Amino acid sequence: MTRGLVMVTGATGFVGRAVTAALVADRRAVRRALRTPAKHPPHAGFSDVATGELDGRTPWDAALEGVDAVVHLAARVHVLDERAADPLAEFRRVNVDGTRALAQACVRNGVRRMVFVSTVKVHGEATHGRPFTEADQPAPEDPYGVSKMEAEAALHAVARDTGLEVVVVRPPLVYGPGVGANFLALLRAVDRGLPLPLAAVRNRRSLVYVGNLVDALVRCIDHPAAAGGTFLVDDGVPVSTADLAREIARALGRSARLLPVPARWLRLAGTLTGRGAAVDRLLSDLEVDGSALRRALGWAPPWTFAQGLADTVTWYRRDRANPSESP
Repeated sequence: MTRGLVMVTGATGFVGRAVTAALVADRRAVRRALRTPAKHPPHAGFSDVATGELDGRTPWDAALEGVDAVVHLAARVHVLDERAADPLAEFRRVNVDGTRALAQACVRNGVRRMVFVSTVKVHGEATHGRPFTEADQPAPEDPYGVSKMEAEAALHAVARDTGLEVVVVRPPLVYGPGVGANFLALLRAVDRGLPLPLAAVRNRRSLVYVGNLVDALVRCIDHPAAAGGTFLVDDGVPVSTADLAREIARALGRSARLLPVPARWLRLAGTLTGRGAAVDRLLSDLEVDGSALRRALGWAPPWTFAQGLADTVTWYRRDRANPSESP
């Protein structure tokens, strides 16, 4: 099995930190590609290289010297306070042009494989009656999802023309130590004992614990059957939004305060407050079938949902007590 130098982009992000730590623990040689030089000396287990902003002009060649494989996590993600005049153009500049330029630089520098972390949003925002599979036609509904779909296409085009081995992994919502955004907001709300109007929600949503995602990504770096593949990845068991709140409460040692508010009332409230899309995500199904990854690579999630959630709550409690130690 090849065990050459692995470069990780987006290495200081939520998933990137976990990928780097897992590779170092596995005694892999790791290079972190950073936007700007690190403020602190790098860990003994990896080296750093500053490459600047991610777009079609990023100077990758020096960073890729001696690299065998790349895990590409860097991206323009959801922007809460979007100020770009043309958001889709900005997403394309970073996620499509930047990814294509990195793939082309990989070819020039003899990189064997590129593992690209995409998103379930390539498929759309909701499932209806059955989970998404890799065979479903892409149907993204927002600029981020569109840009990730186009980035995948750009990578496959480079692969067809050059022989670069490309692996695409599409995760749903990722949780674990260091999580932010809506998952952290729900965790805090449950911890504070806030009443949540979720008791009547009976949806099915797939999640993936960051440790499971990272384990799958590491498997994709070297496994022969991964080359050219596109894979959905999840914990294996979908959960409703209401049950997620209950499980968080259980892990915290608290009681979940869930109110049985009808879904139609929640949707109306979302419409009236301009948060209709957010409420739809809260109520809708978004389920994936990750069996193709399991079959092709002989992979199974090392952690259960309960274990992943317990790890997340442990981090949350530690971070709340010692905020300066937050990653």
